[in-house]
Amino acid sequence: MPTMWLSDSQSKLTPTAIPTPKSRPQIGVAFCSGGGFFLIAGVLLFFDRAMLAMGNILFLIGLTIIIGPSKTLLFFARRQKLKGTAAFFAGLVLILMKWALVGFLVELYGIFILFGDFLGTIAGFARNLPVVGGPIGMLVDRLGVARSGAELPV
Repeated sequence: MPTMWLSDSQSKLTPTAIPTPKSRPQIGVAFCSGGGFFLIAGVLLFFDRAMLAMGNILFLIGLTIIIGPSKTLLFFARRQKLKGTAAFFAGLVLILMKWALVGFLVELYGIFILFGDFLGTIAGFARNLPVVGGPIGMLVDRLGVARSGAELPV
């Protein structure tokens, strides 16, 4: 029996969109990008604690969606990464305890320890950007960040 508001084509049940394995990394990248946006906005808004906390949470959710829960736990639990993991989560706790500047600095140290091997790859990508590629390339050469043979952190 037709309803008053729906046409025949609208009344048919359509399956809901279930994320496929191919779309999960895209969703994870969206979460990580949102986390980066909130982190940058939190710094620009004079270390707004809510923005920094939201950025961290979105980044962790995105990383978990991209590489999976078990690989995420293995990444953070590696023996050589334990100092970075402790610093990252201690910084997150400090941010939540209203010590935003100190927490952000501790967290930044943890991120550098955790993702330091990957910075060369990021710098190589940033060199190819149209406007900022030249200055970033000069900075990378000066600092010696681009290491040969660096692998992805996962």
